[in-house]
Amino acid sequence: MYMPPQFKAKDAALAATLMREHPFASLVSCDEDGLPYITHLPLHLEERPEGLLLLGHVAKPNAHWRYLAERPRAVASFLGPHAYLSPKVYLDLQRVPTWNYVAVHCTVEATLIEDAEGKDKLLKKLIGDHEPPYAEQWRGLPEEFAQKMLTGIVAFELKVVDLQCKIKLNQHRPESHARMREACLAGGEQGQGLVAWMDRIGQGA
Repeated sequence: MYMPPQFKAKDAALAATLMREHPFASLVSCDEDGLPYITHLPLHLEERPEGLLLLGHVAKPNAHWRYLAERPRAVASFLGPHAYLSPKVYLDLQRVPTWNYVAVHCTVEATLIEDAEGKDKLLKKLIGDHEPPYAEQWRGLPEEFAQKMLTGIVAFELKVVDLQCKIKLNQHRPESHARMREACLAGGEQGQGLVAWMDRIGQGA
């Protein structure tokens, strides 16, 4: 993605934080016509000694898993909080509106997981991310039903081979920070989320 140097995150841990807080990603591959094929899905992040790994799955009728098998390199995109920024935050009136946001793009290499045991382990990790109490219900399902559900998906590991983390919060305009913070705090959940990221990168008022 377009990455002006002032918006490039220097701390790799910030990217992991964003992916965990906003796990609903866009997975982008190329279809048979060379066009982008996009699936929106939750991904589980694991930090391993050899690097970052993303785990996910799609329904078997979704052609995306076939594209991953044929062309394993893909992109997983995560979008954090984002909001319109009015030029009213600037002391200098010769400014224009913009949109602030936090995003991570991961270039990945995919490996399919097609065995039932591997898919079950992956699902339990996703359950642990989003609704841990459901794990007991999943374990208690009839074996025939559980196997039918597992047969209906294709799971995959996505090895992160490159990563970009963009934090666009007017870092290069410190004179705007106090008024930007005030506007964001009044702007609802998205704006408040941006203020939390201002705090994370030490962007004081």
